[in-house]
Amino acid sequence: MRLIALNKPFGTICQFSPHETRASLADWVKTPGVYPAGRLDADSEGLLLLTDDGALQARIAEPRRKLVKRYWAQVEGEPDRAALDALERGVDLGDFVTQPCRVKRIGEPDALWPRDPPIRHRASIPTTWIELAISEGKNRQVRRMTAAAGFPTLRLVRVAIGALDIFTLGLQPGDCVNVPPDSPWQSREAMPRALK
Repeated sequence: MRLIALNKPFGTICQFSPHETRASLADWVKTPGVYPAGRLDADSEGLLLLTDDGALQARIAEPRRKLVKRYWAQVEGEPDRAALDALERGVDLGDFVTQPCRVKRIGEPDALWPRDPPIRHRASIPTTWIELAISEGKNRQVRRMTAAAGFPTLRLVRVAIGALDIFTLGLQPGDCVNVPPDSPWQSREAMPRALK
């Protein structure tokens, strides 16, 4: 069984087949026979796990497994506590209502690499960084949640899955590393408790 952690760069699509205008996973991961366990849209960055084990792939990606995924989102505007509480309780997105999650404001992350291309700066509109920990991960969920709350996401970085995070792993954009099979990264006891 192989498990690979990749820091997926902005603009990379979550497939190995070539794309006419975007980088694909094949540009960063040279290990044959592995597939992404879950996805990140092309405009999102950060931790993506890949494996050659179908059962493990399902355990990582299935919402019923409650594997926490932690995101840093730079949003347009300045959400107050009421807006963050609304995100935490669950947001009606029309086709589904999100499960309760953990949300908090954070300062601009020092550990984060510059994005290429950078977010367009508009002096008249402030931005805020928030951290969200969810166990679902449906298509474009975090972006849809913040937009529904009135604070569109400008930049989205998945920083952790379970107890694995890109900073502990030392991954810069495009870097990947093998995760030992006996690593406790997916145990419930090892899940991040940073959002107390």
